[in-house]
Amino acid sequence: MSNLRLSFPCAIPLLLSAAFFAGAQTGIKEKKPVFGGACRLCPWGAMAEVVQAAMKPYGYDVQICYNCNAADAPRIVSEARMPPPYKPDPAVPEILAPRNAPGLGAIDFGAVAIEFLRNAYRGTGMYAKEKPRTNLRLIANIQDPSYVLVAAKAETGITDLSQIRQKRWPVRVLTAGIGGDSARILAHFGLSRQTIEAAGGHVGNMPEDREKFDVVIGGGGVMTTAPEWRIWTEISQKFDLNFIQLPDDLLAELALEGEEERGVIPAGLYRGIDRPIPTVVRTGTVIYGRADMPDDFAYTVAKAMDEQQHLLQWRHLNFSYNVHTVWKGYEVPLHPGAARYYKKKGYMR
Repeated sequence: MSNLRLSFPCAIPLLLSAAFFAGAQTGIKEKKPVFGGACRLCPWGAMAEVVQAAMKPYGYDVQICYNCNAADAPRIVSEARMPPPYKPDPAVPEILAPRNAPGLGAIDFGAVAIEFLRNAYRGTGMYAKEKPRTNLRLIANIQDPSYVLVAAKAETGITDLSQIRQKRWPVRVLTAGIGGDSARILAHFGLSRQTIEAAGGHVGNMPEDREKFDVVIGGGGVMTTAPEWRIWTEISQKFDLNFIQLPDDLLAELALEGEEERGVIPAGLYRGIDRPIPTVVRTGTVIYGRADMPDDFAYTVAKAMDEQQHLLQWRHLNFSYNVHTVWKGYEVPLHPGAARYYKKKGYMR
């Protein structure tokens, strides 16, 4: 009896430890799929929390990786990688870019911008030196508008980017948002980082550049605190800006070359936009996975996002659900399970 009394308390931690690790198992089969997201302020992180809430009524406890982000996002999903080690984000406090919960297994699915998904699938853009990740599959494309914007501080007198090269002004260019539009726009006017810096100017997107700039170029969404877009909110409130309309031929080129289409910046999107301005736009934060995802699970994700659409309107981003586009992701194939749901609902014909 004495041996039993001594060994039993010692066994309790082992039993609890075993129970913990058993409970910490993740994956679709365990109904604890791991979702590759980003910080809570970020579009991909906000979408992760929508998916988490949407899947609860269907018996799934979605686990979120809050740092499966940036260019690695589709790589992580495609290769079923483990969550990367935690790194502090200088742009976001830890409470909004939290450490991942312990025990997360391989990433099962995730959220990413449509242009990242398309380029990773094709092996183009920032993935041009890699093999196409043809095992990626679309589940749902949720609308999430972003506009290409160009502005100059009113005090500079710049109303057209061609003035920079003509007058060889040493301008300071602030790049904003995500995507490669800034370099392409500058090139149209015979400008580059090298030519601007050779004239005594500067091109950058560091925090200090948000104070000392003449021109700002990049993508912007709605007035939000998302790190990619809040720069426009901040500088338009702090400085008087002239928003510049790009030439029609450049807009046509941008729309043709990228995952963009012609659109209009609505008046009032930011302070200083006092008229509708033709531009190029892109939309789409996609929920996606791999070809090996079980059909029933992909079907349930598509169903959950449709039936729980109300969750989208309560985020800090301008998410919306469109039955005509939710199943479209350029040439990225739709997962058969998701396709079965959309066909059943009559969204696909």
